[in-house]
Amino acid sequence: MYWWKTISEITKTISDTAYKAYEKKLFREIKSKGVVPTHIAVIMDGNRRFARQLGLNEGMGHIQGKEKLEEMLGWCLELGIKILTVYAFSTENISRDTEQVEKLMDLFEENFKKAGDDERVHRNKVKIKAIGALEKLPERVIESIRYAEEKTKDYNDYHFNIAVAYGGREELLQAIQRVAKDVKDGVIKVDDINEKTVADRLYTSDLPDPDLILRTSGEERVSNFLIWQLAYSELYFTDVYWPGFRKIDFLRAIRSYQSRQRRWGE
Repeated sequence: MYWWKTISEITKTISDTAYKAYEKKLFREIKSKGVVPTHIAVIMDGNRRFARQLGLNEGMGHIQGKEKLEEMLGWCLELGIKILTVYAFSTENISRDTEQVEKLMDLFEENFKKAGDDERVHRNKVKIKAIGALEKLPERVIESIRYAEEKTKDYNDYHFNIAVAYGGREELLQAIQRVAKDVKDGVIKVDDINEKTVADRLYTSDLPDPDLILRTSGEERVSNFLIWQLAYSELYFTDVYWPGFRKIDFLRAIRSYQSRQRRWGE
């Protein structure tokens, strides 16, 4: 069996070398074009299916997905992509199995605190922000979110937004309710309502809309994510499950974005 093991190791070494060479080639191509998205939004889909595919429990899929997110933040920093917004937990997810939701809440509690203390976050001056109906989350998770946001509140070089207990329609409804209240209170007039009036009352009011929306797992829909903000976003779908998403897949998405001509409805 020794000779077979040796051949297997040689094959893997050749494969890894070829992969790294192609990754570097893609990176050089992207950098040479100069134009990268300012804001990328990601629908991180496929954690549970990834785990089942490997015969693991679903909780391991979420853990692997969390580690992949840390990698992706690094890729964005490396390319100079200033804003990363990820869809971590929808309002619909709240109705899932109680035990499963509790395990996810444990991950959120642990990892918001970890992000608040992350040396890389502070070195690159990354502002962390949670967006969504945060009041629906357990208090322990809210406290962890507050910790990360407070520790990074003075940063503005990069933005890392995590959508938790988030729903695009609910976000729009809340914005409409705020507009209606301001009209009722005489703050604004009905005739003065425009796109900016609504945009200023969204969770992302202080940020530009996403240039690129990326979804993993092979599903080709936006699933109630940033439905106002993505009006002119480029969409990119890949059939790779989120925990299996590689840097080379990320670079291909950026290359695809660079190849498109954005006309902004013109």
